[in-house]
Amino acid sequence: MFNIKSNVPTYDPEAVQPFRDELVAVGFTELLTPEDVDKAIKTGNDETVLVMINSVCGCAAGSARPGISLALQNDIIPDKLYTGFAGMEKDAVERIRQYIEGFPPSSPGIALFKNGKLISFMPRHQIEGRTAEEIAAAWKEVFNSQCSRKGPSVPKEHFEKVVYAKTCGSKIPLYNG
Repeated sequence: MFNIKSNVPTYDPEAVQPFRDELVAVGFTELLTPEDVDKAIKTGNDETVLVMINSVCGCAAGSARPGISLALQNDIIPDKLYTGFAGMEKDAVERIRQYIEGFPPSSPGIALFKNGKLISFMPRHQIEGRTAEEIAAAWKEVFNSQCSRKGPSVPKEHFEKVVYAKTCGSKIPLYNG
């Protein structure tokens, strides 16, 4: 029998660290367990919660991370920022996907929630082929209509120092635990 569902990380943790660091540097908190996900998303306090499913996919994640980071330089942003890494914290990402009803699994993917309910989602197929600026523009519109927290997520001087990885996911070594 094959063990199709394994909780072992798919990629070498050191190889994906730069992808994690990009989002943490602009104010995201990592969701590492299903319990973390539930605490982050199941709020009843009318706060908006942005969750990005991070990924090594070079064709989409390479523009998604800089795009959402740029969007968070907006004057209005979500109240909370979270991220889960596809292929790494598999149980946490599976729980995130349970909250994204009506859409097939997507990584990367960017979701906005309010009171535990999905109010906007950008799946991978809407990210692929778009520039970071196009992704940012789309999310700024969502933030302006759905959010109320004063932005940006980090000062402009700090944002300008964030370096985004430019690599194809196919070069990320598999994790052999």
